[in-house]
Amino acid sequence: MEFEYWWLLALPLFFALGWLAARVDIKHLLSESRALPQSYFKGLNFLLNEQPDKAIEAFIEVVKADDPETIDLHFALGSLFRRRGEYDRAIRMHQNLVERVDLAAERKLAALFELGQDYLKAGILDRAEEVFKRLNNGSTARQALIFLLEIYQAEKDWAKAITTARELHVQSDFSYGAEIAHFHCELAATASAQSATGLAREHLMAALDANKKCVRASQLLGDLERAAGQYEAAIQCWQRIETQNPAYLALVAQRLLEAYGQAGRAEEGLTLLSGYLARYPSLDLLDTTFQSTFELKGADAAHALVRDELRRNPTLLGLDRLLEAQVAAAPTPERRHDLELIRNLVHTHTRRLARYRCEHCGFRARQFHWHCPGCGKWETYPPRRTEEFELTP
Repeated sequence: MEFEYWWLLALPLFFALGWLAARVDIKHLLSESRALPQSYFKGLNFLLNEQPDKAIEAFIEVVKADDPETIDLHFALGSLFRRRGEYDRAIRMHQNLVERVDLAAERKLAALFELGQDYLKAGILDRAEEVFKRLNNGSTARQALIFLLEIYQAEKDWAKAITTARELHVQSDFSYGAEIAHFHCELAATASAQSATGLAREHLMAALDANKKCVRASQLLGDLERAAGQYEAAIQCWQRIETQNPAYLALVAQRLLEAYGQAGRAEEGLTLLSGYLARYPSLDLLDTTFQSTFELKGADAAHALVRDELRRNPTLLGLDRLLEAQVAAAPTPERRHDLELIRNLVHTHTRRLARYRCEHCGFRARQFHWHCPGCGKWETYPPRRTEEFELTP
């Protein structure tokens, strides 16, 4: 291969072109830096020196100039204020963006979306609702509906929550059937409290249409039937829970026993509960079955029941009930006194540990909740007291 001498001429040319391009870029960079306000560089300097509060004040001076180049800084500062809990400043920052006439339509929608979140975090729900309703188009429309659903749940406006959940169901692949069913149950509970039994029944049937496995709807339907004196119908409603989710049978165990008793079939009700306990063991179901056995068949039968269950599923509650049965059957006062001392220690411990716990946020409560008070999620409480199982030997 022969050496081409003209390459020697091309090398200096390429070098000169590269040097010229670099000079142009440097000049462009210098011109842009000169155009930036001095407060911008002060803010950067404060950030580098780990003085965030002074940096924020410096950046605020920058955005006061209403320069189009500071729009992103507006958004960044507004989000920062919201995270810091300075909702008034966040609202002012995003309102300023919304009111700018030079802002593109898409950026204005983004500013509205941020403003709605500011109002929501600040607890100004009516203004948040108004803002999110305006976002019915664009990339933030679905997220705006999610926030609207959150607002309606906080306000307990279940009718609007149902409408919004249905819109979300249409716009996404996610099913909101379980949530819609609970919203109907909330409306049914309100109607029942106002003695509007027919309206309550309509809402419960709508709940089952939205989610055939809605245990809460079956529970409330059973309550309506029992209140009307229809004990057999109530029993059928509560027995349906076994096909929906048998883990929730413990929630209606006491109701079932009472309905069977009112129908004159107390023994049959106890037999049913004993079968449930054998197939779907739980602490609450054991507690209810034990108490009923104790009342109907005496201490010996209750002792045998809890002893067998304790062998299958060793729990502190089982031990508590076993000691209770032994106290009742103690042959001498001295023996009864000794057993009572032991039982009181165990019972105090089990009462302190008897809590339901949300699987989503970990919030603990003494009573069962369909709607978590901590995170606002639906059906995140397992219908069993998990702490007892954690302490199982």
